[in-house]
Amino acid sequence: MLDNVIGQLKSSPVIRKHPANPILKASDIPYSSTLVYNAGVTKFNGRYVMVFRNDFGSAEEQRIEGTNFGLAFSDDGITWHAEPKPCFEFSDEDILWVNDPRMTVINNRCFMTFVLIGRHGIRGGIAVTNDFEKFEIIHTTLPDNRNLVLFPEKINSLFIRLDRPFANYLRSTQDSFDIWLSESPDLKYWGNSSLLLKAGEVRFCNNRIGPGPPPLKTEKGWLTIFHSVDINPQRSKNGWEEKWDKRYTAGIMLLDLENPKKVIGISQEPLIAPEADYEVDGGYRNNVIFPCGNILENNGEVKIYYGAADTVECLATADVQDLLKLCSS
Repeated sequence: MLDNVIGQLKSSPVIRKHPANPILKASDIPYSSTLVYNAGVTKFNGRYVMVFRNDFGSAEEQRIEGTNFGLAFSDDGITWHAEPKPCFEFSDEDILWVNDPRMTVINNRCFMTFVLIGRHGIRGGIAVTNDFEKFEIIHTTLPDNRNLVLFPEKINSLFIRLDRPFANYLRSTQDSFDIWLSESPDLKYWGNSSLLLKAGEVRFCNNRIGPGPPPLKTEKGWLTIFHSVDINPQRSKNGWEEKWDKRYTAGIMLLDLENPKKVIGISQEPLIAPEADYEVDGGYRNNVIFPCGNILENNGEVKIYYGAADTVECLATADVQDLLKLCSS
């Protein structure tokens, strides 16, 4: 029996969920699509660009047959138009799924991190593209690493990324995973890894945490959104699976500009919690907020892109100063 069940959670009052939500869904995709979610979003060459996870199969039979990445563009970051075919998929027989892209522009090149789920475990990867038609994979991790998120610039002459190891050899004794930080001279070879934030340091988590979108640079530090998971054994069937006892929320913290291994501040209340109908009902896995993309606009607005209920892609906005205040309260 779990003795630290988390009660009701609410989104921060500084968050505005967009009235156009969901901003992208399976019916918007011009090829086989059942679930559209967990998209990486950035601005590149003057356009809003989204690479989204596309699961295909049968919604009526609640069956997923495979997954790939789709591509969409937007003039305003709200209304999206999907391209006529997937932009990234695998034919390797050892790779079963490709998941959860994040995109970061570094030195005018667009890098995409992603997850490979295969017969030999779960691996993170990094690819680079200039046109979103061809992706050069420059790095993959050993098993098991579930999330990779790149910082948008070098810090102290090194590339930095956030990791979330998913250590399967521990699964028999624990299900709590944390956020780590790694360094690289060239984006290909990574090391000097260190623990950044433990799941137990987040008040609205009793299970695991992981990186969200790429950190945003502000004058006060790296504004960093993460996802947090709490479980409740009393939750039963809440989606397609026979039992889904997890709830995913988004949290936020601030990292030091020169030493991102240092957490300056963290909000002990959720940033975004599942509340809206499209977040809590009728989805593949209900009660899920999974942020993978964000953009800091020139007017101080932060666009936060997140998957809802593992089914659709959504948008929330907030003022950057309000987000910074959350990390100091």
